[in-house]
This record gives sequence, structure tokens and C-alpha cells, in this order.
Amino acid sequence: MNLHMTGHHLEITPSMRDYVASKMTRINRHFDHVIDVNMILSVEKLRQKIEANVHLSGKDIFVESADADMYAAIDLLVDKLDRQIVKHKEKIKSKHISEAPKRTLLDS
Repeated sequence: MNLHMTGHHLEITPSMRDYVASKMTRINRHFDHVIDVNMILSVEKLRQKIEANVHLSGKDIFVESADADMYAAIDLLVDKLDRQIVKHKEKIKSKHISEAPKRTLLDS
């Protein structure tokens, strides 16, 4: 997984980068086909905002979150992203199960 982080009116510190990377391991635990993650961290007055665009095999997922604290915004974003990725994984799994070849009486 490639993780790209960009700061808008904000300098990304190594501790922020490490915190985001440690939180993203939760995403890889659920679904390991994540190709690329682009994150934009920004500050608008008292509002800390983070956006993530996740490129999966076959789908792109966009999530954004805002809070007064950047670390709380990161936690909210990872929770939202985790729910969407699990939902995507379940859709793929159910699609593969429904497309499985059905056995007939003649096959036995």
C-alpha cells in the first residue's frame, strides 16, 4: 500500500505521519488489496479536516472527516474508511458466492 500525505496550510510532522500509518494497518488487516491511499490534511480556522481517497482493485473510495483536533479527525476518518472497506469486501464476497457454479444431479 502506498500512502501519500499532503498538508494544506499545515506541516505534516513525523508523529502525525506515524499515527496515520499505524491507523492504516487496521485497514490492511480487513482488506489487503489496497493499492494507493492519498490523504490531504488541512486547517481552516479552528476546523481540522482530513480527506482520503483510497484506490482499491476495481473501486475508489473517498472519505472525509473534520474535528477540532487533528488526531480525533484521523480516528473518525479511519472508522468511516474501515466501515466502507468492510462493506466493499462483503459485496465482493457475496458476488463470488452467487457466481459459483451450481451442481446438478447429473454432476454427481
